[in-house]
Amino acid sequence: MNNSIEVAMYEISQLFLYPVLIAIAVLFAHAFYALGAFGWQAMQRRRGRPAGFELHAAMSAQLARTPVELETLAVKRLEVARIATRVAPMLGLVATMIPMGPALKALAEGQLADVSRSLMVAFSAVILALLAAAISFAVVNVRKRWYAADLAAIEQRMGVRDHAVAGPAPEVLA
Repeated sequence: MNNSIEVAMYEISQLFLYPVLIAIAVLFAHAFYALGAFGWQAMQRRRGRPAGFELHAAMSAQLARTPVELETLAVKRLEVARIATRVAPMLGLVATMIPMGPALKALAEGQLADVSRSLMVAFSAVILALLAAAISFAVVNVRKRWYAADLAAIEQRMGVRDHAVAGPAPEVLA
């Protein structure tokens, strides 16, 4: 019975290799999309253009009327990148471990070409996943700082200084 459970677990785990690799590819592409959008926003902010200041624009367009609504909007805008920051390394680990079973099996059978192929997939996947996480992490942290500064400026402009009413922006964004 133990043997059939082990074989079933091995075969089930192998089914996840391609979905995990696809997810890593999507996260990798998203990281570069986020980096491009971040670069564009940074340029807009440096030039003082309204497009670079999302929260100010939302306040002007009446999409958010209170600091709490602005904080919620900021969290929503960071959500996908924050998830990517945390999920990408986990998927990288999964994509490293799944090919290790076939690699060890091939090593035991003396098939070094299969070992090499499996290890190539494992290490390539983890590298791409870690790069996606690193890029997303940098983008999230700088945007978090921007949003906190923008919220503070908006609160000051509105005359909201009581954090019991407005809520602590940096803690909400953390």
